[in-house]
Amino acid sequence: MKRTLNFNIFRYNPQDPASHPHMEAYTLQETAGMTLFIALNQIRELQAPSLAFDFVCRAGVCGSCSMLINGRPRLACRTLTESLPDTITLLPLPTFELIADLSVNSGKWMRAMSERLETWVHSVEETDLDRIELPMDPDLAEHIYELDRCIECGCCVTACGTAQMREDFIGAVGINKIARFKADPRDQRNDQDYYAVVGDDDGVFGCMSLLGCQDVCPKELSLQTQIAYIRRKMAFAGL
Repeated sequence: MKRTLNFNIFRYNPQDPASHPHMEAYTLQETAGMTLFIALNQIRELQAPSLAFDFVCRAGVCGSCSMLINGRPRLACRTLTESLPDTITLLPLPTFELIADLSVNSGKWMRAMSERLETWVHSVEETDLDRIELPMDPDLAEHIYELDRCIECGCCVTACGTAQMREDFIGAVGINKIARFKADPRDQRNDQDYYAVVGDDDGVFGCMSLLGCQDVCPKELSLQTQIAYIRRKMAFAGL
């Protein structure tokens, strides 16, 4: 039997002086295989044309549709309504700049973090750009690929207690990126270069090991493993 779903959705447009933060209620008939992405589109088409939320791929790859779903950061496109109770509360991810309603500017935060950590391959010589890359060991390539599966959805940042207290905390997503480039033989930075940007309270030593980041990662990455790995490396190096 079809359920009637009751949605409580956060509404607020910071660009509109007449707008104010509040929750609005909507009802919708559940259909087979309905995801929150489908439900939100139906609400926008039939009830609230101005409702703002983000989506691109609809396949759990772009990370843009992340939001708080009944208090837990998740991807709307990968969340089936049948897995939720008939009352669903949706809010935008905290930490990130609010655009409107459920839409946040996570890209701005991610870009600033990436520029701060310089998350690109650093070559010693510019001529390396013209050099043919040597084959990479398949196991190493698989390891780097696993770290590269992060979609920068922001769920781990939202679930992180330290990120809510420290504005400059790079979060598990940043630490994962450092681990990824440290594993890449094409990157010529030394240990001090890597650890200088993560070896303080805004990096690995700010983590309280609550496992919130790993619990909510939609790609099920071993984020705490990377944090522990860098901590051990720094201890062995005497840094």
